Amino acid sequence: MAKSFDWENPWRPNIEAKMAAVWGGAATATLMIGKYMPVPIPMKFSAIAALVCTGMAAYRGIAAYNRFVDSSRLNNSGFEFMSIAELAQKTEEAKRNKSVWLGDGFDWTDIEAQKMHSMIGLGIAKTIGKSTDAHGLNGAYWLHGLDEETDRFMSLDNLVGHTGFVGTTRVGKTRGMELLIGQAILRGECVIVIDPKGDHALQENMKRICEKIGQSERFVYFHPAHPERSVAIDPMRNWNRRTELASRVAALIPSETGADPFAAFGWKVLNDIVNGLVATGVSPNLAHLKQYIEGGADNLVLNTLRHHFIDHVADWESRSSGFVKKHKDRVLEAYIDFYKQIAIHEAQSSDLDGLISTFEHNRDHFQKMVASLIPILSMLTSDPLADLLSPTAEIGGKRKSTDMAKIINNSQVLYLGLDSLADGTVGSAIGSIMLADLTAVAGDRYNYGIDSIKPVNLFIDEAAEVINQPTIQLMNKGGGALFRVTLAMQTLADLPARLGDENKARQVMGNINNLICFRVTDGDTQEYITNGLPKFKYKSITLRYGHGADAHLQDEYKSSYQESVNEEEAPVIPPAILGELAPLHFFAKLSGGRIIKGKIKILQDEE
Repeated sequence: MAKSFDWENPWRPNIEAKMAAVWGGAATATLMIGKYMPVPIPMKFSAIAALVCTGMAAYRGIAAYNRFVDSSRLNNSGFEFMSIAELAQKTEEAKRNKSVWLGDGFDWTDIEAQKMHSMIGLGIAKTIGKSTDAHGLNGAYWLHGLDEETDRFMSLDNLVGHTGFVGTTRVGKTRGMELLIGQAILRGECVIVIDPKGDHALQENMKRICEKIGQSERFVYFHPAHPERSVAIDPMRNWNRRTELASRVAALIPSETGADPFAAFGWKVLNDIVNGLVATGVSPNLAHLKQYIEGGADNLVLNTLRHHFIDHVADWESRSSGFVKKHKDRVLEAYIDFYKQIAIHEAQSSDLDGLISTFEHNRDHFQKMVASLIPILSMLTSDPLADLLSPTAEIGGKRKSTDMAKIINNSQVLYLGLDSLADGTVGSAIGSIMLADLTAVAGDRYNYGIDSIKPVNLFIDEAAEVINQPTIQLMNKGGGALFRVTLAMQTLADLPARLGDENKARQVMGNINNLICFRVTDGDTQEYITNGLPKFKYKSITLRYGHGADAHLQDEYKSSYQESVNEEEAPVIPPAILGELAPLHFFAKLSGGRIIKGKIKILQDEE
C-alpha cells in the first residue's frame, strides 16, 4: 500500500474554488429537480440533499477563500507612510511589553521558507505573472506575502547587544534607523545620531518629534556646513586619565599598523602638551594642541615650570635668580637649567620631564615626526571648526556650548552631521574624535555606577566613514554602561577598508547581536549573513507517468502513475534572495536566533 503524505504544493491552482462552485451548482440543481422536474423524488429529500451540497460548498468555499487570500498577499502594496502620532502609538504599545517596534511583518520559520522554495521551484513569473512591479518597486516584494503581516516587536534588552543595519544604497537603512531613533526619543532616552552624509529628513523628523512632545529644548544640532545653527561641542572635555586625550587625537594619524614611530612620537608630543596644560590649570582643547605643536611650546613650558616651582620648590625665585643672570635673562632656559640641577632633586615631575624633552628635541627632526599630526589639528581647528570644536567659556557668548557628558546626563537628542559629502576627510576626523569622547564618557559611567541613569542610544549612519578603535571598545564594553550602539553599513568590506584590519572588522561584527538586512548585492556579505542561519528540510513533489504496450501480445497494455515527496536540506534564506529584496523590506536576525521578515514605513510629519 502506498504511503500518503500530508504535504502539498502551496502554489497549486485553486481547485477548491472549482469544487465549491460544483457543490453550489449541485445544491441548486437538486432543489430545482425536486420542485419542477416530474421525477418521483420527495421535496423533503431534495432539501436535505441541497443542504448537504450547500455545506460542502461552504466547506470548500472557505478553503478556496483562504487560498485566494494567501495568493492575493503576493501583490505589491507599494510604499507606506506613517505620522509621528502613529509612531507614538506604536511606542506606547511597545513600552508596555518592554520592547521596540521594528515594522510590519511576520516571524520567518521553515513554513515560510518552504513556501519560498516552492515558488522558486515552480517559477515566480509563472506563479504570479510577469507584471510584478505595478508600483514601481524593484525586487522580490512577493516575499512579504508569504504570511499575514502584523506588528513585529523586539525586546528592549536586545538593544544592549547592539544592532547592525546592512544594505546597499537607497533601500531603507536610514529610514529603518529613523523608526528606532523616534521611539528612543519618545521613551525619553538620550539619542546621539552621527550622520556623515547629512540626511535632512532625518534631522527634521528628530526635531519635529521633540517639538510634538513639548520638549524642543532636548534637540541639539551640530553641522559644520551650518555653523550659525550649530552648538559648540568640545570633544576633549571628558576624560578619566590625561593619556586618553593624547590617544583620542593620535588615533586620527594615518597608520597602516597603528604602531609606527610617527604615530608613537605624535602620541608622546600630544601627551606632554596635555600634561603641561593640566598642570597650569588650563582645560586642553584642540586649539591649544595645534598652537603648541605648530608654533612651539615655549610659553607652555615656562608656565608649567613656574607652577611647579610655586607648588613644590621653596624660595625658588631667589634660588633661580643666579641661573637667570647666567643665561642673560633668557628666563625659559634659566628655569630649565634650574630645574635640572636643583629642583629635580627636591621635586621631580615625570610630566615636566616629558614636556622639557619635547621642547628640547631637535626642531628639524621634530617637524618631520609631527608632519602627519599637524594637518589633522589644522583640519579640526580651521574656520568654522575652531569655534565649534574648541569653544571658550566667554561670558555672554552667543553660541551655546556643550559636551557629550552634558548631552547624556540631560537625556538630550543630538544630531551630529559631518558634511562628509563635501569634505570626507574632515568629516571622518570629526566623527572619530566624537566617538572617542563617547567612549570616555561610557568608561566614566561604567566606573562610577549606572543605578540611576538611563540608556544611551548611539546611531551611526554610514559607519565606515567614522568607525575607529574606540568604537570597538565602546561596543565591547559599553553594554555595562547601558550604551546601545546601532551601525549602518553597505557591505562588510566597508569595515576592513576603514579599520585596515580584517580581525578588527570581525570584532565589530562579533559585537552585533541583532542584524537587520535590507537588499545586499555583495556576495561575501550575503554569505556572511546567511551562513549563521539554520538549514531545514525542503519538500518537493515528483510525479511520474508511464504507459506501454507489448508488441507480442494482443491487447496487453500497461500504465503507471507514481507520486513521491522528496526532502533535501536547504537554507532558510538563500544568499541570493538578499539581493532581490524590495526597498524598505528586510530580514532581521535577532539575538537568540529569531528571524523576522519585515517592511518599514516612511516616517513623515502630519503636514
